[in-house]
Amino acid sequence: MRYISTRGGSPSLDFEGALFSGYAPDGGLFMPEEIPHLDRETLKQWSTLSYPALVTELCSLFIDPELMPKKDLKGLIDQAFSRFRHRDVVHLSRLKNGLNVLELWHGVTYAFKDLSMSCAGQFLQYFLEKRQKHITIVVGTSGDTGSSAIESVRGAKNIDIIVLLPLGRCSKIQELQMTTVIEGNVHVFGVEGDSDELDKPIKDVFADVAFAKKHNLMSLNSINWSRVLVQMAHYFFAYFQCAPSMDIYPLPTVEVVVPTGAAGNLAAGCIAQEMGLPIRLATVVNHNDIIHRTVQQGDFSLSGTTSPTLASAMDIQVPYNMERIFWLLSGSDSKLVKALMEQFERTKKLRVPKDLHAKISERISSQSASDDDIIHTMRRCWEENRYLLCPHSAVAVFYHYKRSACEQPSLPRCCLAPASAVKFQDAVLRAQLVPEIPEDIRALEHMKTRHSPLRRGDDWTQVLRSKIEDLSRQRKGGASS
Repeated sequence: MRYISTRGGSPSLDFEGALFSGYAPDGGLFMPEEIPHLDRETLKQWSTLSYPALVTELCSLFIDPELMPKKDLKGLIDQAFSRFRHRDVVHLSRLKNGLNVLELWHGVTYAFKDLSMSCAGQFLQYFLEKRQKHITIVVGTSGDTGSSAIESVRGAKNIDIIVLLPLGRCSKIQELQMTTVIEGNVHVFGVEGDSDELDKPIKDVFADVAFAKKHNLMSLNSINWSRVLVQMAHYFFAYFQCAPSMDIYPLPTVEVVVPTGAAGNLAAGCIAQEMGLPIRLATVVNHNDIIHRTVQQGDFSLSGTTSPTLASAMDIQVPYNMERIFWLLSGSDSKLVKALMEQFERTKKLRVPKDLHAKISERISSQSASDDDIIHTMRRCWEENRYLLCPHSAVAVFYHYKRSACEQPSLPRCCLAPASAVKFQDAVLRAQLVPEIPEDIRALEHMKTRHSPLRRGDDWTQVLRSKIEDLSRQRKGGASS
């Protein structure tokens, strides 16, 4: 299995090469050269697997066994999930009136990103030990990515991680999960800006290909293929849990509702569809609705500034994984994708071509939820089920309630729950509900914190470059970073 850039201008890589890359050198994102197609028999066999076994089977289709034998892959995935709090790793809650909520948040940081990030961390360390190499990971976060990335590599001897977080724009708990990690290989910057603004210096640093290569830089944002790969598993798991039977011919369709920010999870769902999984995708966004406008009208354009909302991890105006979806649904037309994305980067506006828009809206439906919608959904779900949703999960459940009110459910539906309500106490209180606060979350309040500021008016790209150079110097000098 080889990986190629969505823009067609970079040489192909194996899985290890794609894992250690951020953006492709031509500015695109890596995608598998071929998407394997699963027959009915394989889907039936997979339907009985545990979640870790399902991830192992899925990853083995995309990772050459000569690079990583399946026995090693299984060991890494079992290790990745060993710190999860639920014995099944991922759990489906079946609630009233056909509401199915797939809890993806049983990892260390109470967020779905722990699923893919813990695996990516294991994959990285596997190859780094083999090659006797060191890397520096640079990550921007709108909330959950940073803490999941930190937990996946904290204390690793061959990895430094730099995280840029938007101060005051994450929940307090999200911020503390990053700033209370004092390990020597973890370096956190608190940025006076939003998550789209802090992505710019990261992209600038990676755009200097010679600099990125010299300092062994990589990213663990969802631009990294390994993240998207592992996230594909929960679509299969959702399907197997919610399909009425695997003996019906043709296999029944299940609708999966995806709360979306940078669209990495949505891209994973589109690839699962392409592999033959009979799912219909619905994507739901908050007030920052570029994906909703793209699905509905073909309008992939920025609309002023990013608005802070209760679903803060989705406060994103540039959902970079839409590039993967454009590539996939245009029949791997890298020439078209390159032209579209370069136009978007230049003008911040893009009208998706008619044919491509038709394919997107055929595969995906969409909805946008306001803060009021989120609050009402959280309250309704609690009143009907005594079940506490986080604001991001509420965005998905809002779609379910809205659709259920105006149509008979023709398909079984599964709402993805990307985070636990314990991380969003302010939103829970806004909904006039009582937050549940586990002991490990309570303890964060009393821990020492550490981060460096990135202030308005600073040259963020230069500060980031200097930090990377410092870490390289310290390693060469034998000092601990």
